[in-house]
Amino acid sequence: MEIAKSSLCRAYALGIVKYGESWQLQNNLVATRIASEIPDTILFLQHFPTITIGTSGKEGDIVVSEDLLDDEGISVFHTDRGGGVTYHGPGQVVGYPIFNLKTKGKGIHQYVRDLEEVIIRTLDAFSIPAHIDPQYPGVWVGQDKICALGIRVARWVTKHGFALNVNTNLKHFTYIIPCGITGRQATSMSQLLGHDIPLKDVTSCILEQCAEVFNIEVKQESVEELSQYYAC
Repeated sequence: MEIAKSSLCRAYALGIVKYGESWQLQNNLVATRIASEIPDTILFLQHFPTITIGTSGKEGDIVVSEDLLDDEGISVFHTDRGGGVTYHGPGQVVGYPIFNLKTKGKGIHQYVRDLEEVIIRTLDAFSIPAHIDPQYPGVWVGQDKICALGIRVARWVTKHGFALNVNTNLKHFTYIIPCGITGRQATSMSQLLGHDIPLKDVTSCILEQCAEVFNIEVKQESVEELSQYYAC
């Protein structure tokens, strides 16, 4: 059955945000989306340097000392997304869709595939050929990972999402075993293209691809509208 285009999806560009602050914001938005008090929403942001440990991760996948992390200003956060250990930092485009999957007629597996497709199409627009790996979630260029995915779903409403390396400090990925995968490296758009890319250009392209892949109409809104959800 063909699914009709849903209501507007609101998009917000938050700038650079502490991981714990964005996690609490997502929790508040998920609760209001479950209650059908807001439409589908997607947050775009960057994080201060943070290593996150997902529900299947372990601290042993951090391979440097706490002192080194402290010296470089990298925090550690245990989070409730699926997956293992990953890194977030400035120069990534992080996207957190808060979508009701029932309104889209999608299961969780298809939702993950669609997120990967959004990133693959975005990279193609920048002349970077990317692909999925059936063994591992995320998006890859050759043998190198360029985008991590990790989600959680509560009553069919999603949170967490993807982190696309655009101008990211790739050295910080050497401090972890990303998602428990050995023998692979992280890459970024700037490393592949040889120059930095404006994050707003990448975000705009992701929004276009989200509209196409998820069959939604995306409207960018002022971040001030979210102030009540920070305070919940």
